[in-house]
Amino acid sequence: MMTLVLTACPTGLRGDLTKWLMEISPGVFVGRPSARIRDELWLRTIELCNDGKAILVYSADAEQGLEFRVHNHDWVPTDYDGVLLMLRPSADTGPTRRTGWSSARAMRRARRPR
Repeated sequence: MMTLVLTACPTGLRGDLTKWLMEISPGVFVGRPSARIRDELWLRTIELCNDGKAILVYSADAEQGLEFRVHNHDWVPTDYDGVLLMLRPSADTGPTRRTGWSSARAMRRARRPR
C-alpha cells in the first residue's frame, strides 16, 4: 500500500498518477502498485513536480512497517534509534518564552499596600 500527497504540483502530474493510483482527495493518491511501479511513479513525480511538494509513504519490511520519501518539503525523515520519524525543523532560533514579569503581576504589586 502507498500514499502519495502532492502540494502545488501541476494538474498534468495529477492526471498522470490517476492511471496507477486512486485520487481520494485533491492531491492525495493511494494504491497498491508493485515496488518497481512505485519507484517509477516517484521518479516521475520528482521530475514533474517543479516547485511543488511531495510526500510518499509506503509499506516496507521494517520495524514500523512503512517508509517515507520527501521532495521539496519542510518535513524531513529522521532516524532515531532505528525508528523513522518526520522532523519539522523550527524556523524560530530565538527563545520562545518572554523574559521578565507579567503585566498582571506588576498591576497586583502596584495595588498592594505598603
